[in-house]
Amino acid sequence: MTAPVRTVLADVARAGPFFSVSTDPAESADPTWRPLRELVTTPGALGERIAHVRRVLSEQAGGTVEERVAASIALQGLAARLVSAPLAAVALHGVLPDLGRDALHWRVSRTGPWPLWTDPDRPARDPGELPALVAEEIAEPLVEVVRALVPVSPRVLWGNVASSVAGAKRVLGTERPEAAIRAAELAAAVLDHPLLAGTGERRPPGPPDRGWTFRRRSCCLYYRLPGGGTCGDCLLSRSA
Repeated sequence: MTAPVRTVLADVARAGPFFSVSTDPAESADPTWRPLRELVTTPGALGERIAHVRRVLSEQAGGTVEERVAASIALQGLAARLVSAPLAAVALHGVLPDLGRDALHWRVSRTGPWPLWTDPDRPARDPGELPALVAEEIAEPLVEVVRALVPVSPRVLWGNVASSVAGAKRVLGTERPEAAIRAAELAAAVLDHPLLAGTGERRPPGPPDRGWTFRRRSCCLYYRLPGGGTCGDCLLSRSA
């Protein structure tokens, strides 16, 4: 017998804040929750997030940050937030909660990852749908909206999604070692989806990775921040 969605998501949240999805029924009455689909159907919502990220990065850097850099980093943070829980749920429990844009809700947060909420009574999905959920239902519409708002290369944005998948796999493998190999298998299946294929390569694992280490074929543009650098999986990184 599979565990209830509420139990699965409570366990998944132990891996860290990017894996946390509330299932508290009392939250359903809170009007500040907004359906995830709104980020796609109402571009202004995502535009506000990009503008906020740009302001924060500019304040931290002590200089003006390019809009495309802020858009790229905002998308990567959002992707990491949205792909982590479903990947972990399948890796740990073999259960895929319905965390698509019609089921998931978000709330504005000025600091840290956005809080997420879902109704745990929604039926779980077939775990085999994980790659399509991540690539088609979550990532593709967001990539399209970001590109409509800000001129950012799709290669960069899809690379950000892939990096977020690999990052979720790494964090889960570190925090929950018993699921490390299964997480690597699932993340590989997601990265093999046609929308993500070619965004990077899987190499022999280096600590703390298990299964494989990811090297992307693009850059998130973080290096263009005043005082910025390259990430460990970046095409431009010497260590990658």
